[in-house]
Amino acid sequence: MRMILNTAAFTLILPLIGLAQGNSGIKPNSLAPYVNSPAPVVDRMLELANLKPGETLFDLGSGDGRVLIAAASKFDVKAVGVELSERLVKRSQQRILEEGLSNKASVLHENMLDADISSADVVILYLLRDANDKIRPKLEASLRPGTRVVCHDYEIRGWKPVRVEEAEAFKRKHKIYVYEMPPQKQ
Repeated sequence: MRMILNTAAFTLILPLIGLAQGNSGIKPNSLAPYVNSPAPVVDRMLELANLKPGETLFDLGSGDGRVLIAAASKFDVKAVGVELSERLVKRSQQRILEEGLSNKASVLHENMLDADISSADVVILYLLRDANDKIRPKLEASLRPGTRVVCHDYEIRGWKPVRVEEAEAFKRKHKIYVYEMPPQKQ
């Protein structure tokens, strides 16, 4: 019997496969598996980030660069990705070049825990809860008051969002959490 999975089902099942095999499906030094955000969710996250021209956006775990490209082209911001996978960095760089956005978007090939994100006005995250727990101290230490942090699907435990919304893509609802630094303790 053949089974066909749509993208939404695959993104839900992928982490479970890794757990069943005795691992998280996450490479060493990585905080999360590569799962991209659907375009409607990317667009809504960027709208909720309240981006202004000239601001700097960081996408931690930037994957194929889709958030960077959308932010730079639609909102006229400087978009910086931080990605551990060399293959995804190269793919992102190629897409940025093809879109003519090299002057507005770039990708750093490094671990997000080591990246200098202090210039961020907005940080985008699509990480699992445990990864959000690990990145939280860096965000608290590095980001200026007023910096917005936007998370896809997984909240940052201990922070109180200023806004929570849903976006639908692939017949699935995705939660979007918006925080403003400094976070309000619950």
